Amino acid sequence: MLQRLYIHNFRCLENFELPIKGMSSALLIGKNGTGKSTIAIALEVLQSIGRGINRIGQLVQSKDFVRGRFNVPIRFEIEVLLNDKLYKYVLALELPEKFKELRVFEEQLLVSGDPIYSRKEAKVTLHNNSQNREAQFLVDWHLVALPVIQEQSETDPLRIFKTWLAHMIILAPIPSLMTGDSNGETLEPKRDASNFGEWISGLLSRYPAAYTQVDKYLREVMPDIQDFLNEQIGKDSKSMIVRFEANNANLNVDFKDLSDGEKCFFLCAVVLAANKFYGPLFCFWDEPDNYLSLSEVGLFVTSLRRSFKNSGQILVTSHNDEAIRKFSNENTFVLDRKSHLEPTLLRLLSDMFVQGDLVNALIRGDIEL
Repeated sequence: MLQRLYIHNFRCLENFELPIKGMSSALLIGKNGTGKSTIAIALEVLQSIGRGINRIGQLVQSKDFVRGRFNVPIRFEIEVLLNDKLYKYVLALELPEKFKELRVFEEQLLVSGDPIYSRKEAKVTLHNNSQNREAQFLVDWHLVALPVIQEQSETDPLRIFKTWLAHMIILAPIPSLMTGDSNGETLEPKRDASNFGEWISGLLSRYPAAYTQVDKYLREVMPDIQDFLNEQIGKDSKSMIVRFEANNANLNVDFKDLSDGEKCFFLCAVVLAANKFYGPLFCFWDEPDNYLSLSEVGLFVTSLRRSFKNSGQILVTSHNDEAIRKFSNENTFVLDRKSHLEPTLLRLLSDMFVQGDLVNALIRGDIEL
């Protein structure tokens, strides 16, 4: 899974490296404004490329340069272990003087150290190591090459890597936007989970056995749930109904009328099922403990960590003391930023000295790099 993420000259991240090799789950903590959500945005740039968006202007803006430092390229590097092979993707973007839109300065994909393709400005070189041949072509400087290079087969490294990027789950859900309505199907949720209806429809259509996994988790957190249905309300439209049963009484509730926390239970259930049935997946969840009561946070976070322990990988952020206690010093990263004019710093908690209880130190504001 994800081994390393490197980001440079992007918002508050300068020469920033996140090494999570060997960690099935990890936690990011730090004060507001230290860059936790910026990591998600950088990952979303890469996810969008995997989903076919290749116009630079749709991915990154000039305002994303650190304090308007346009003479240094924005740089993203990601290293991912897939099928026992290390994939490394590099993308560097520049904004020359008098240009209104960023353009590609450098781009390359390597697998186990061997280049699949490389790019310098507009020239793309396809490498064929087996026959020692190369092919070159030109691409508009304002387009990322990865989505437009033709795949040769389902086992093509390009396809494997793009699929992994596209299937990354990046979440900062807004439950009020989760209506349960759908006009289609997808396996790619939006960051705010506003297409939840389409996502669960796509999951259950492609992998019917996933219903059992979803149902199992929901019964753990909502013991009175009976089942849920995707009712047809139009030619191509469906709407979710959740049915509860207790003491010989029944209650039908439209999904949109569930509480925010209950919607997050459904979201968690689908994340776990997706990781099992079309994973292993990488999931970044910004504050998964939002909208939950204190008594629910522990089980929620533990369920996520347990599900990704043997397959997939999850990275979360939190300000909740109960959620923080569910992680160890060996997989908790602390982000710190002295001021808005300085870059974000990151250290593994196990490499820091913390006097007394971690949560109490956080409350006092004693955790600094």
